[in-house]
Amino acid sequence: MSKIKIVTDSALDMTGEELKAMGITMVPLTVLVDGQTYLDGVEISAEEFLVKMANAKDMPKTSQPPVGRFLEVYDDLGADGSQIVSIHMTGGMSGTYDSAKQAAEMSSSDVTVIDSRYISKALSYQVLEAARMAEAGHSVEEITKRLDEVRAQSKLYIMVDTLENLIKGGRIGRAQGFIGSLLNIKPIANLDIGALSPVTKVRSHAKGIKFFTEQLAEELKGKELVRFSIVHAGNNSAAFSEKLKEEVTKLTGFTDIDICVTAPIISAHAGPGAVGIMYQAK
Repeated sequence: MSKIKIVTDSALDMTGEELKAMGITMVPLTVLVDGQTYLDGVEISAEEFLVKMANAKDMPKTSQPPVGRFLEVYDDLGADGSQIVSIHMTGGMSGTYDSAKQAAEMSSSDVTVIDSRYISKALSYQVLEAARMAEAGHSVEEITKRLDEVRAQSKLYIMVDTLENLIKGGRIGRAQGFIGSLLNIKPIANLDIGALSPVTKVRSHAKGIKFFTEQLAEELKGKELVRFSIVHAGNNSAAFSEKLKEEVTKLTGFTDIDICVTAPIISAHAGPGAVGIMYQAK
């Protein structure tokens, strides 16, 4: 039986150590800050990027990995006859999935490319599940079927402090209804359809906590949490994340909640102070 290898991109908010431990290959996107390019998560950390973004003259830009880079990775990993499952951030917000698809068609290796329809930790849920199943000897067909289930069990919300980055980065999608919001309004959107869709607006972090706890109480009725994650883009969103973690733990009894600074590729578009809340429940 040939081995199955897992490939992903840098939008999944996992550390290099975590990826290495699971045998996952990560192909990084690129961030551009004031004329200087960096490989996301490789040449610049999440924390370093936030500092550079705060001091940048212009809005940071991002770009997906070139087709050639994916092709190199696929040909190399498949040289021993291994199959490859390549799982990526939503195609609704990046051309990364399309680059991977093009490379897969050109590669001599057996590559299955999957649009996770998510970003950040919600992407990692699928990647980790695929890595565990590959290690356990499951087939590509079994893995892809299971990832459909994980995707259906996942939910992602994002609360932003400013729409400036989303608008200028062209990633606002269906959330364009938030444009023109009053000062100090914090828009909340979800990513259920692979692109941002407006949910509500709140006037403070306290109101944001209230919204999320009420929303989660409703959504999680009769369900069991499998994973819960909070990611943030610095500023006062770190304190918000810790407070929300406390409230979710009180609400659900679920204690394995991870918090981290989100990847540069996400911070660049979500903007400083953004918070992402995501979970998997069955």
